Amino acid sequence: MNSQSMDGSFTLSSELPQVSQLRQALDQRELGRALMELITELYPLCRSLTGNGVRQTLSIIGRNVPLQIHEVPSGTQVFDWNVPKEWNITDAYIKNAKGERVVDFRKSNLHVWGYSIPVRATLSLADLKPHLYTLPEHPDWVPLRTSYYKPDWGFSLSHNQYLSLDDGEYEVCIDSTLADGHLTYGEYYLPGDQPDEVLISTHVCHPSMCNDNLSGIAISCFLARALTESSRRYSYRFLFIPVQIGSITWLARNEAIVPRIKHGLVLTALGDAGFSTYKKSRQGTAEIDRAAVHVLRHSGLPHEVLDFYPHGYDERQYCSPGFNLPVGNLRRAPSGRFPEYHTSADNLQCVKPESLSDSYVKCLDILSILEANKTYQNLNPKCEPQLGKRGLYRMTSDLNGVGKVKELPVLWVLNQSDGMHSLLDIAEMSGFSFDEIKQAADSLTACGLVKVHE
Repeated sequence: MNSQSMDGSFTLSSELPQVSQLRQALDQRELGRALMELITELYPLCRSLTGNGVRQTLSIIGRNVPLQIHEVPSGTQVFDWNVPKEWNITDAYIKNAKGERVVDFRKSNLHVWGYSIPVRATLSLADLKPHLYTLPEHPDWVPLRTSYYKPDWGFSLSHNQYLSLDDGEYEVCIDSTLADGHLTYGEYYLPGDQPDEVLISTHVCHPSMCNDNLSGIAISCFLARALTESSRRYSYRFLFIPVQIGSITWLARNEAIVPRIKHGLVLTALGDAGFSTYKKSRQGTAEIDRAAVHVLRHSGLPHEVLDFYPHGYDERQYCSPGFNLPVGNLRRAPSGRFPEYHTSADNLQCVKPESLSDSYVKCLDILSILEANKTYQNLNPKCEPQLGKRGLYRMTSDLNGVGKVKELPVLWVLNQSDGMHSLLDIAEMSGFSFDEIKQAADSLTACGLVKVHE
């Protein structure tokens, strides 16, 4: 029997469970609490594309998942890009004439534009203003701003802070370094019965953003831990990377193994109160697309399915035409459609434990379909077999399934098990959930009426 420990991991008393069984062991309330604990620990760190904040983040992830850490030198060519210089920051502030810190990096690491070059200067307010960024429509929020590939510097602050600045001179300090170093990312490879891989990718570069994307990091960690302690048909590769340049770098360094990737998910923004959203891969009808759409459709909850478009997160690199991998994006409200997006309001109050646990369960359900989606062969294909003499009559006593298995899913599996239709095909044709079709297939297999088609 399987049970879930207080930290969200699974303890096993006998053989490893199937991926499809992991959901049965979940206490979703406890799961949501455990996911929030990890997010809370990661929240204060100042992350960027590179630097010690990313390394600290990966170190914490590494306590949950045995990561392999990769360091790629600055200047390394990765397709049409070069790995950027490494950025680190110690302190930053704007002081008024009284010596008061009116903008203080120590209070929020969003106050400094990511990749700001070092600055020490005394400036008039007029000269300082071009280096200040606010959101007038949300006057109490501090926006995220970056300058990754163009040397620049600046401060973000709430619009109310901006309006309170008096004319006069200000002391400006950004104690940062931008120098040759490394791009750092983490990777966890989990072998299965087959070399074919499922890719789970999430970005680790956003500073103090709980939904975008500490939620994706936390859920990826918990998925990796759960899958480690389950039997697996597929191999799994988890990537914890800086957004865009991280996936570009990984693809450039791993072209030889890219063909192994048969399914993939980019996990982002999974903790807000919005409904689940799935963005299809460029292929549009890949098995991962169908599995994700099936899970959302049968969840009984509001959801949205989007066709692929060449913007967003790392799916746009995995789905670039030279790779065209079957990698979709699972999140809740799409980027830019939760109001806290890329602001200080994406904080610990923005993510909800119940949303996190719901997103985790949906990820497990998608992976369970991938794991179990096989094609079957009817061993008695000439007319319907007599179910009653095989002990199935109690389970198929009526169409609505008073017993353990509904009659119609059994008949659908028998009729379509011709070696050409997978269980997901049958679920889509019949309108039944994958679980109902799989349960019917299991019962028929036990009776010797169908077998997995090799």
